[in-house]
Amino acid sequence: MERGNTMEYTRRVVDDELRQRLASSGAVVIEGPKACGKTETARQIAASSVLLDVDVSAQNALKVDPSLVLDGPVPRLIDEWQIEPRVWNHVRRFVDDRRSPGQFILTGSSVPDDDIARHTGAGRFSFLRMRPMTLFETGHSNGVVSLAALMEGQPPHSPDPGLTVTNLAERITVGGWPAQQGRKVIDAARAARDYLDQIRQIDVGRVAGNWRDPAKVGQVLRSLARNVATEAALTVIAADAGGSDGSLSRQTVTDYINVLERLMIIEDQPAWAPHMRSKAILRSSAKRHFVDPSLAVAALAASPARLLSDLNLLGLLFESLVVRDLRVFSQPLGGQVLHYRDNNGLEVDSIVQLADGRWAAFEMKLGAGLVDDGAASLRKFASLVDTDKCGRPAALVVISGTGFGYLRDDGIAVVPIGALGP
Repeated sequence: MERGNTMEYTRRVVDDELRQRLASSGAVVIEGPKACGKTETARQIAASSVLLDVDVSAQNALKVDPSLVLDGPVPRLIDEWQIEPRVWNHVRRFVDDRRSPGQFILTGSSVPDDDIARHTGAGRFSFLRMRPMTLFETGHSNGVVSLAALMEGQPPHSPDPGLTVTNLAERITVGGWPAQQGRKVIDAARAARDYLDQIRQIDVGRVAGNWRDPAKVGQVLRSLARNVATEAALTVIAADAGGSDGSLSRQTVTDYINVLERLMIIEDQPAWAPHMRSKAILRSSAKRHFVDPSLAVAALAASPARLLSDLNLLGLLFESLVVRDLRVFSQPLGGQVLHYRDNNGLEVDSIVQLADGRWAAFEMKLGAGLVDDGAASLRKFASLVDTDKCGRPAALVVISGTGFGYLRDDGIAVVPIGALGP
């Protein structure tokens, strides 16, 4: 985070997880979108480093003698390793020879094509996903209500943290990018639009090859933004992206979405399939999300003022912001963030399920006046889940944009996003 004329590292939720994984694995691969802070996080624990994206001499040395690049105090950071994919097998060999954990940290902002050589990292590499900063990490949530505590069944208790809907529109526009914290909203919004321009004009082609069309990539990005936090089908995205010129082909949209996933720009939310007492047919479609809601705002060239004039869009973006934060907070717990919808129209915005089987359901409501609606949905959903097979929910939670944190008489927890933490 920028403070004055100096750059001071802001502690991240993923810091402890990185240390834990280095203690048990020969190498840790940190994967996440560009500019989410991977390099700076790795540098906090790395004893030495080499930056492959800017160090041409290191790239050349790898071709001659890899030990020139890989030798050094450990953990040794190899930044943007996917630029020279051959480094993977060399790191694996070093890990095998040294037979000691904590040798390397590899960072990458795109996922290389899978190949046989890369799969031989099993048992040697640990993969750690990193995302943009949460409101807790940027200092816009006090974190007094812990997700871990909610998953233990502890009731929330929080005074009003003071966030307003206007504040949330600004935070959604700025996003969780470390370099943008503390800057004017208008400047951060411009940076997010430049980020997407770089993605569509350069990065998609770098990953996918020369077949990409930057204009069509932009159309797909705008359509994904218009359909954020929904289960929009590929055919819907294709028709919407094509506009008056006619639908894009399904294959074109599929190819571009696959590349955007490899660049970790979009991260869909899978559906949860619990055992139900009813005979409802469960939907299996994933919800569409950007890795950070600021990218949806950027794709639409929107501003906080525009978001405030379209509360439906702002509500969907608020849901996407909460999903981002839940993903960060649940990852150290071994959790995943899912959603629920059935053919009767019943839906739950997010389900956090941990590796040990515990689960909690979350509804997101931008305004405190909508909490009753969220609570009603959660009560109905909970009554239909077969708890003999799925277990009882650890918590049923309405996450609100504003207001207080407390436990209602019906057992539904209410948590303002400005109080949610790990």
